Amino acid sequence: MTLHESAERGSAPPRKRERHALARALADVRSRRILGMRVDGLRTSVAADGIVELAEAGASGVVCVATVHMVMEAFDAPDFQRSVNAADLVTPDGVPLVWALRRLGLSETRRVYGPTLMRLVCRRAEEHGLPIGLYGGSPEVLARLRENLLERHPLLRIAFAASPPYRAATPDEDASTVQAIEASGVRILFVGLGCPKQERWMAAHREALPCVQLGVGAAFDFLAGAKRQAPLWLQGAGLEWLFRLASEPRRLWRRYLIQNPRFLFHFARELARSRGEAA
Repeated sequence: MTLHESAERGSAPPRKRERHALARALADVRSRRILGMRVDGLRTSVAADGIVELAEAGASGVVCVATVHMVMEAFDAPDFQRSVNAADLVTPDGVPLVWALRRLGLSETRRVYGPTLMRLVCRRAEEHGLPIGLYGGSPEVLARLRENLLERHPLLRIAFAASPPYRAATPDEDASTVQAIEASGVRILFVGLGCPKQERWMAAHREALPCVQLGVGAAFDFLAGAKRQAPLWLQGAGLEWLFRLASEPRRLWRRYLIQNPRFLFHFARELARSRGEAA
């Protein structure tokens, strides 16, 4: 039984990971499987505390910020699902996932919105003197993101920043990136490559990078001001997807008009099946 399976079943307290002691802030986090993919029910402050604790302990780790899109990618690709389930933390970014966790018994779950989590972790990193890194986005977005972060957090140490090519990196390029990240002394690496690319990249580099990797998806674009965020009332109503679809229909139509209905169908069927078994 894994650490998170123990928490899901409500049995004994979670045991320590083999690699490092689990962060105190995350010790009591409970999880559920949504279409087979683990999602942890917690609040943004708890997630940020756990990330900082792991970083201060010198641990390597992976944090995934989960959306419906990620759940469906995992549903369709078992190897990807295994990678996400092996992460140290899988936070519920999408509002539908918050609703799903509550239906599955985690009533205290709150949304852990990627841009908000990134802001809070940067603030904590500034307070604790932890150097951060940025990997992803276009050169223009990365430059604006760096400028905006330093304007908000003047003492934040951004020790590494790189905009990788859209194509797959060559082995030499990848080795050079890993060497640069390691040499920089980064303790928290924000990865903004988009799902599922960033989750696969983090899983592949977990052993090589002595830092906590946090996949934040579109947060680079949002915090750089390159893309508009949905109004808060749309976010709270679970309709952020509609705003993003209207903003980028050609890129996002398949994600929202095909994957969202698939998620609703399969989750409803899974919920009905579990209730039938419990009856």
